[in-house]
Amino acid sequence: MSLVTHSNAPALAADTSAPPSAAYPSNERRRRLSPAALAVAGEKVPARYSSVVIEGLARLVDFCLVVSVGLALSYFELAGLAAPGWNVVVASSAIAVSAVMAFQVAGIYDVQMLRSYAHTLLRTTLAWTIVLVISAVAAAFAPSDDTTRLWLTLLFPAGLAALFAARIAATALVRRWTREGRLNRRTVIVGADANGEKLIKLLQSETDNGLQILGVFDDRNDDRALQTCGGVPKLGKVADIVEFARRTRIDLVLFALPISAETRILNMLKQLWVLPVDIRLSAHTNSLRFRPRTYTYLGDVPTIDVGEKPIRDWDLVTKWLFDRIVGGLILIAISPILALIAIAIKLDSPGPVLFKQKRFGFNNDRVDVFKFRSLYHDQADPLAAKVVTKGDTRVTRIGRFIRRSSIDELPQLFNVVFAGNLSLVGPRPHAVQQKLENRMLDETVDGYFARHRVKPGMTGWAQVNGWRGELDTTEKIQKRVEYDLAYIENWSLLFDVYIIAKTPISLIKTDSAY
Repeated sequence: MSLVTHSNAPALAADTSAPPSAAYPSNERRRRLSPAALAVAGEKVPARYSSVVIEGLARLVDFCLVVSVGLALSYFELAGLAAPGWNVVVASSAIAVSAVMAFQVAGIYDVQMLRSYAHTLLRTTLAWTIVLVISAVAAAFAPSDDTTRLWLTLLFPAGLAALFAARIAATALVRRWTREGRLNRRTVIVGADANGEKLIKLLQSETDNGLQILGVFDDRNDDRALQTCGGVPKLGKVADIVEFARRTRIDLVLFALPISAETRILNMLKQLWVLPVDIRLSAHTNSLRFRPRTYTYLGDVPTIDVGEKPIRDWDLVTKWLFDRIVGGLILIAISPILALIAIAIKLDSPGPVLFKQKRFGFNNDRVDVFKFRSLYHDQADPLAAKVVTKGDTRVTRIGRFIRRSSIDELPQLFNVVFAGNLSLVGPRPHAVQQKLENRMLDETVDGYFARHRVKPGMTGWAQVNGWRGELDTTEKIQKRVEYDLAYIENWSLLFDVYIIAKTPISLIKTDSAY
């Protein structure tokens, strides 16, 4: 007998080129896109790798390589197979730090530089030579012996060989990822006019800016809006960007409008801020110039940041590791409890132990969330079309206990550890068909979908502040969204740890949990 009840909602297709009817419930509201936008959204898009993380890993590899080579030389050549002393460890670490700093100054860690074998190897040689010369001069004035000088002499070719091998491997990987489009920032331009055309031509003239321009969007339907702007097609109106971003990956929304168009820009930002993307305003047409630090540059094009994707680069790596490691440990620790609950559910009423429910995930993606079955099997409601209320006759005897204590949510650890579509901490995912007073939740609260800019979680800032359980008033959903957005804006790893630590205490209050 199956242990899992499957939702009768259609499964979300992995391929974004699948027609909407194959990916979403037929009664869900979808915004229509133009044929040109659908063609772009239907292309297969690989996951993007963060340049910041790649550059950070390159620095870490260099440091470890130099230290390892220094210790290996001391071990095999100079110490008669004896363990290196602390002086060798300190010297190797100091030279490694100096090398990483020199490589940083030389621009070797820029992803654009890593695309060229010749440039990266030449600069590595020059920077490494300078570091070793300075180290040799320092050794000449410091107390040293022939062994130290021999060690430094051997370190130059051995270290350079190791660094060359690392550079060649890194360049090969970066070139491969570039061909696959994993390093490109998929970009849409707002403004299909002369300003937009000028901006696109400027960006396209620089082949190493890492941008892939997908198309332009413009609300105007008169002659000022070009159907083809700088060789790039117009894909639709600004409001279409939200739906477009949920069908394909977008990394950057770039406004080609002048700063003087303040009202238009603000109205557009109100529509786009719910997306987990970077939003920038191009300053290529502005006669007024601010200090260079005011701008973020795309090649030579100055831009002003007006919105950033939350939890990115190393923060994203940190949160991913935290979820998998801590989630895995918790899952192992509570596995006997999970087994006992499963047995109790099986003995209490016929039907599977677990069921899957379709809920909103990151960027409005649909995810199958695991839960312990708390309703009678023949009265299951996988779409959550009818909210469970106090005294609901559909709830089993065991179901009442596990719902009030939130034990029914524990199988979501499988989502965290194995599927990776949930985090330990984040905005709680709501069922895709959940309603309040016969209205969808996004119709009840402005900016509701902004809570989906990060991955949903098993527990969240709203829940530990008392906003958990039944959603039966507008105030409750407004407060949840308010706390969820506060969490997103103030995220840190310590914040996650604090919320997890506070969760068991918050579960004691079960007044609104049915």
